Amino acid sequence: MIKKIAIEQFKLGMYVYDLHLVWAEHPFDWHCFLLEDEETKAQILASGIREINIDTEQGEDVEVYSELSALAPTVIVTRTPAEEFEHAKNLYSNANKLMQGMMKDIRLGKQIELEQCQPMVAGIVDSMFSSPSALLPLAQMKNRDEYTFQHSVSVAALAVAFGRVLEMPREEIQELAMGGFLHDVGKAQVPGHILNKPAKLDDAEFVVMKNHAANTSVLLKEVEGLSEVAFNAAAQHHERFDGTGYPLRLKGDEISVHGQMLAIVDVYDAITSIRVYHKGMPPTEALRKLFEWSGAHFNPRLVQAFIKGIGIYPAGSLVRMESDKLGIVREVAVDKLLQPVVQMIYDCKKMCSLSPEVVDLSASNDKIKSHESFEHWGIDQAKWYATERC
Repeated sequence: MIKKIAIEQFKLGMYVYDLHLVWAEHPFDWHCFLLEDEETKAQILASGIREINIDTEQGEDVEVYSELSALAPTVIVTRTPAEEFEHAKNLYSNANKLMQGMMKDIRLGKQIELEQCQPMVAGIVDSMFSSPSALLPLAQMKNRDEYTFQHSVSVAALAVAFGRVLEMPREEIQELAMGGFLHDVGKAQVPGHILNKPAKLDDAEFVVMKNHAANTSVLLKEVEGLSEVAFNAAAQHHERFDGTGYPLRLKGDEISVHGQMLAIVDVYDAITSIRVYHKGMPPTEALRKLFEWSGAHFNPRLVQAFIKGIGIYPAGSLVRMESDKLGIVREVAVDKLLQPVVQMIYDCKKMCSLSPEVVDLSASNDKIKSHESFEHWGIDQAKWYATERC
């Protein structure tokens, strides 16, 4: 449970969920972390903040009956959708910066420090458990120049959604997400002119690019404390169910379930993203491709579970209704994949914007007719989310 507490109630053993400070305003490398020492506590107290959010599932709770608690009661935090999105956006940005720094360190010959990654991945898991519709749309809004870093964050978030639909324990999901976050660290050793080439790679360049999977395995073997789940997920994300993958050409159950899962997530995020050499395809088309490839490249059972986990029309998608209104998918229920919650924003018949209206399609006669492109309709997806979200 996320609680807002007075700073006077803050104590060792609590898990910081939100400091209510932007990245540049505090001395820490992350927003979410377990408070384990007095020095860190002193730094937080010295920052001047008066309130802080804690997660009582991952750390200590306040003393309910203490005199201080009576004077400064805790508040269960309920964010508006706009606040949830703002929190997710900050988390996504910070995780992207962490991955950029890590890649730079790898190029300088430094080892990966798991302690840097753990709080950030925990934050991604927290956000996905509390409000997946806030973080998942960010996976669609990548900058082509920062694709490699943003892709790692998106894969981690999508892995959480995947693990949840399979009802995995939260601890296992967090390790799977860690594998997703680290799955492409081997790309730090791929020459920039190949990694960022704005055209199809030739055969020789493709061989170099494929080496990133083996490079990832080598790098992660040196990471002290990394779990088997995280390692297998990252090391096996280019293996394929029919044995045509790489680097080890593993087949079927020779690939761990976590490696099979991350292979699906990695491909989905890659083909839906804008990259230096191609435009991303709509999520609905990408899911259709995954379904076509299941049985050969991917485990069919897991592909079906993944589709169930993110929805036919994932959160953040732009859709056209039978009423000829455009809407943005806000929430997707596992048992109502074709009837998500949609925010109507535009009337295609009248060619005019609408006062944003949230509609639960499971209680409406209107139905989704097609997936639409933000670019085609001249809608700035990132700006719309930042300014118009209800």
